Formats: sequence, C-alpha cells, structure tokens
Amino acid sequence: MKLYFAPGACSLSPHIVLNEAGLVHTLEKVSLGSKLTASGVDYKTINPKGSVPALQLDDGSVLTEGPAIVQYLADLVPAKQLAPAAGTMARYRLMETLNFISTELHKSFSPLFNPAATDAAKEAARNILQPRISFISKQLGDADYLGGKQFTVADAYLFVVLSWAAHVKLSLADWPNIQAYLTRVAARPAVHAAMVAEGLV
Repeated sequence: MKLYFAPGACSLSPHIVLNEAGLVHTLEKVSLGSKLTASGVDYKTINPKGSVPALQLDDGSVLTEGPAIVQYLADLVPAKQLAPAAGTMARYRLMETLNFISTELHKSFSPLFNPAATDAAKEAARNILQPRISFISKQLGDADYLGGKQFTVADAYLFVVLSWAAHVKLSLADWPNIQAYLTRVAARPAVHAAMVAEGLV
C-alpha cells in the first residue's frame, strides 16, 4: 500500500493508523500547492479531488477520504481493535464520532489556515470551534481515549485535528483534559514515528 500525504495535514491520521496496525506501506509526499507528488506525478491523476489522503491499494485501486481509509485499515487487522466490529452499535458510534470530527471540527479549522481569510472570518471560525471542542472534551471526559482505555482510529483523527490549534493560535487552555489527551497520544510510539517520518518532530 502507498499513502499519499502532506506533512501535518489530515493525512497524518491514516499514517498513524498504518503504524498502529503494523501494516507494510510506503509514503509519497504531495505538494498541495502544485498538486505534484514527490516523484513528479500529477496528483490529480491519482486522486481527482486533489486533496490528501489517498491510499493506493496493492491492486492499484485508490481509496480516498480519511474516515473511510482509517476504517478500511482497522478492518484489515481486527485483532488490533482499532475499530469495533462492523455491524455493532459500537462501530456506528465510532462512525458518528469520525463524522463529527470531519464535519464539525476539521472543516471549521479551514478558515484559520486560509491566508486570504479576513481577521473577522478567523475570529468567527474560532467562535464556531469553541462549543465543538467543548462537546468533544465532554465526550472524552477523564478517559484515556475516546473509546475509554482502547485507542481507536477516531483518536488518530482527533489528535491530528486538535493538534492544529497550536499552529493557528487557538488556545486549548479551557480544556485541560484535551491538553493531557494530546500529550498522551503524541507519546504513543506509532504516533511519534509518523510525526518523525513527516518531519513534524
């Protein structure tokens, strides 16, 4: 398998999951500006959407969209318990959380990374994010991970998205459990290895 990624982007989530799952894979960096891969290929010939991540499978087919990719990877190694079994209510709860992270948190960060966004637009984005981070903070509570003691693909995604706060001057001081959670996840060997590979640490 080959993961197409951009350093620190949401593609870090499936990169973490690949490491956690112990799956053999290669990486290819993508420039989101030029839409070229590190080997000079037009990335839109791989993923017409032009966004990362994209996972090229061994049969040559390509799977896109982070929440879909991480569940696919988890299902390859069920013994790792990176996602509950398909068809169970616990799995639907995981999907519910992945969708919340994707639509309510991930997309709400977008204006904060947009150099063309006005200060007013960025302030509006921060105001939108506040109650959404509060919600996920309450869901986490004092547990180690979103699923209690078990790290899942939802933790990989939440870690990546909330780690962006440090880069866009969004304080997480109001949520000490989130701060402790980010430190805890960052310390996992598979997470640290992915961050090193992407040049983030």
